[in-house]
Amino acid sequence: MSQELLTSLLKEVSRSFYLTMRVLPGAIRPQISLAYLLARASDTIADTAIIPLEKRRIALAEFKGRIHGTNATKLDFGQLAQSQGKPAERILLERCEEAITVLEGFDPEDQSRIREVIDVIIGGQDLDLCRFAQASKDCIVPLQNDAELDDYTYRVAGCVGEFWTKMCRARLFPEIEMDDGVLLENGVRFGKGLQMVNILRDIPADLRIGRCYIPLDQLRSVKMVPEDLLDPANTPRFEKLYKSYLSLAKEHLAAGWKYTTMLPHNQRRVRLACAWPILIGIKTLDKLERENVLDGSRRVKISRAEIRSILLRSLYLYPFSRAWERQFCGER
Repeated sequence: MSQELLTSLLKEVSRSFYLTMRVLPGAIRPQISLAYLLARASDTIADTAIIPLEKRRIALAEFKGRIHGTNATKLDFGQLAQSQGKPAERILLERCEEAITVLEGFDPEDQSRIREVIDVIIGGQDLDLCRFAQASKDCIVPLQNDAELDDYTYRVAGCVGEFWTKMCRARLFPEIEMDDGVLLENGVRFGKGLQMVNILRDIPADLRIGRCYIPLDQLRSVKMVPEDLLDPANTPRFEKLYKSYLSLAKEHLAAGWKYTTMLPHNQRRVRLACAWPILIGIKTLDKLERENVLDGSRRVKISRAEIRSILLRSLYLYPFSRAWERQFCGER
């Protein structure tokens, strides 16, 4: 059953991320797959708006306690599960206890790494529940400054890059000499860059639920408020600030590409698993630069054909180190 949990169910709830999971080496695939499922389960709990906020916070605390083994009471997310519109997310919540059992079967060091990253993620989810407690389309709540934005992207995705790096070092190439400080820093920026792509693409959708991830102090610097972002006609006023965040996202992804090329060349599966989301992300950013980002009727997406092209090209070029490393520049 645990094998099915980490394959079929993972595929149902992760979609595009499943491509990355599928290519990973067997030495780290189960641990990273389980960490993803646990994070996705906690995210589903946090996002179930039909359940009162305090009940969701309690459920997150209970879930965290079970992951750490400090809560002996078996999880029963029946009401939360039945409130899910997607069958896969309902099943995921119903099978949380099974996921805990899988976690407990891992090596103690792997358990510790998984618990560490889930702690950060759940902490961020709880913070967001409090921060956006009163948020709605008629009451938009923004982040206050770039420090909050940086903290948010770390808690959502930067910590995953950190976890990924520690897992790879421990399980795949522990003896190889590397600059671990640079590797970890770039791993964190890798994750932040991917989250910035989501933020910059989903501004209209986030505003509709009352969330604004563009910091208030930066909006004020261009004489705007979050409500101005609801009107696509305000794109010219927003363009300069928006492009500054596009540049930040590209810088983070460039650090992610440096991270990828730092990995040992014989770690082909891990390098490909890192390269694909970066190359898809940079192409997404280039498309966003040409679109009216405040027009919620046109969500920027990379087509399946484009994704297939990226995957095949990266596989073809892999034996040619210099050409492979130049892909990042070539995609821009």
